[in-house]
Amino acid sequence: MTAGRQVLVVTDMQNGFVREQSAHVVPVVADLVRRWQGAGGDTLFTRYLNYPGSPFERFFGWRKLQASPETDIVPELRPYLHRGTVLDKLIYSPFSRESEELFAQRGWDEFYFCGIATESCVLKGAVDAFERNLTPWLIADASASHAGVEAHQAGLLVARRFIGPGQVISQSEIPSMLTGEATS
Repeated sequence: MTAGRQVLVVTDMQNGFVREQSAHVVPVVADLVRRWQGAGGDTLFTRYLNYPGSPFERFFGWRKLQASPETDIVPELRPYLHRGTVLDKLIYSPFSRESEELFAQRGWDEFYFCGIATESCVLKGAVDAFERNLTPWLIADASASHAGVEAHQAGLLVARRFIGPGQVISQSEIPSMLTGEATS
């Protein structure tokens, strides 16, 4: 079996999702992206775009993230965007017919998920990777929820049940070759 390629999926690190409860993860993710890209790794930045008449608007009455600056990726990550791929999405998951073609072209079969929000978009991406027979990893300490720590913990609990307890990891468990760091 030929070894595949890993990708760091930086989920919805957008101005509109950064709140008091999730702001702490911004420098953590920025540092992870810096190290990942420094080691030559592929990076996928997802950006959620809400739209008039979306299910979020219809069922939740939620009309945010429909325009800049809310839809913009946080300033701390902008220096890294040119070395990665930015994927706009209208759903929780990065997996769509079009994006799956991109993933296949790039040879990505091992997905390391981080970002906002653990219990929704990060979780859904990891579950969708699992259901496509790809290898998902959810990086717990590089993910957060704008709904608070309880929602983050709930997302981790569900992830362990959906993708496997060993697939929810901390940054220290990422193979050092992917972050360019020597193991101690």
